[in-house]
Amino acid sequence: MKKEAIILAGGFGTRLRHVVSDVPKPMAPIKGRPFLEILIDYLASFGYNRIILSTGYLHEKIESHFGNRYKDIEIGYARETTPLGTGGGILNALQQCQTETVTVLNGDTMFKVDYAQLEEFHSQHQSPLSVILRQVEDTSRYGSVSIDSSNRISSFAEKSDSKGKGWINGGIYQIEKRLFEGFALGEAFSFEKDIMQSRYQDQPFYAFPSSAYFIDIGVPEDYARAQEELSDSK
Repeated sequence: MKKEAIILAGGFGTRLRHVVSDVPKPMAPIKGRPFLEILIDYLASFGYNRIILSTGYLHEKIESHFGNRYKDIEIGYARETTPLGTGGGILNALQQCQTETVTVLNGDTMFKVDYAQLEEFHSQHQSPLSVILRQVEDTSRYGSVSIDSSNRISSFAEKSDSKGKGWINGGIYQIEKRLFEGFALGEAFSFEKDIMQSRYQDQPFYAFPSSAYFIDIGVPEDYARAQEELSDSK
């Protein structure tokens, strides 16, 4: 059975560049090992066997490291020659996916969710989009997401309007290809703003809250913390 994931690994990593400047952010070393390896190994533990890496900035560093296969996982690449935004990047990568249902995640975040539970949740709700949420003490860095009693997404709050404890978008999605109907290949757009926030009132998007371990290495202090907390990852 084919289980596919898209990892968004094409960002510039501006906030981390004075700490890690010679590789793209997902390749930042954790005790000498690329963060992206740790992320892919975690996906493999849930049976993922085909991964499309959406690349851009310093794409050759990723491609030369992984090639077309990493351990037992088939690796494909969807390179952005011009920045496409998160939405355009996902749509570009979907062209290489062989299944209708695909998991999408960020290449700079480790969120140790149970992907089997996500798959079951998504199947039960028959939705074009399921989103993993994570509770944090201060949502002002991220913006927040609200859900109703059935776990359907009911509202979004921007960073400037959000503060205190709450649920944030954890950056992991289970999507159906049909979600991108109406968007053109090569078009630059935001997945968060142009799909999630624009369509949640018209389409049933559901959220799966999780309290699993979460770390975003995109800022220097959390990258330093990852050196200790992820150093034993295999």
